[in-house]
Amino acid sequence: MIRARNGDFDGDPAADLHLHTTASDGVLTVPRVPEAATSGGVDVVAVTDHDRVHPELDAPVTDHGGVTVIRGIELRVETPEQRLDLLGYAVRDTPGLREVTERIQTDRKERGRRIVENVEDHLDVRLDVELREGIGRPNIARAIEESDAPYDYAGAFDHLIGDDGPCYVQRYVPDFETGVEALREACAVVGLAHPFRYPDPESALDRAAELDAVERFYPYGGESAEREDAELVERVAAENDLLLTGGSDAHDETLGVAGPTPDAFEAFAARVPDV
Repeated sequence: MIRARNGDFDGDPAADLHLHTTASDGVLTVPRVPEAATSGGVDVVAVTDHDRVHPELDAPVTDHGGVTVIRGIELRVETPEQRLDLLGYAVRDTPGLREVTERIQTDRKERGRRIVENVEDHLDVRLDVELREGIGRPNIARAIEESDAPYDYAGAFDHLIGDDGPCYVQRYVPDFETGVEALREACAVVGLAHPFRYPDPESALDRAAELDAVERFYPYGGESAEREDAELVERVAAENDLLLTGGSDAHDETLGVAGPTPDAFEAFAARVPDV
């Protein structure tokens, strides 16, 4: 059975349900998860790599060094209004999700190759980056920072590979309906990630009404903005009977920055079977 941390709640999260590893654009590896989780004060985490189920996690829920690891995914989808990120939890291997992710990963590698070529031609530099499954622009930005190019990580996005940059390449993104259908077949819980990172948060929250959950506990920004955002998310969740999830969205090894309260986690855990 999935359990949150022992002890009375003191404001710290009961779990971290949103993190990335080297399977996509993070730096954390599965063997490092237990130490990072313990350092962050949580013993339940969800590995939610971009558009990919981590190949080293062999079941929807597993134990790694005393840390419960939920196999998840963060899947980007297209709506008429904007692109959204969906979080799937306790992923099972299904043909539908496999078909979607394999198409995305094939496109990711080709897109990564084209972006790298664009940067190298644009700056007359060579980048040390592996064109593998899960590659994303953060991997390329790190390679740019480590090269002879006159840009750091942020500058790489600002001046080269951001959406309006000279080296940017569009990528394949499944539509909302296709993504939701694949996730519902494969996952115990499907939710909307970080609703206030989109250009139109209210439209994003309208879409959340079609799901099981919405990310409420997330390091959005300033205290006043977080308070207003939280109130809106909680209202939408109450109106649509949605679970409240959350996590650090870590791309480094710092976990436990954000996550659900014990009550929110208990409701979430009741929907995630122990397999």
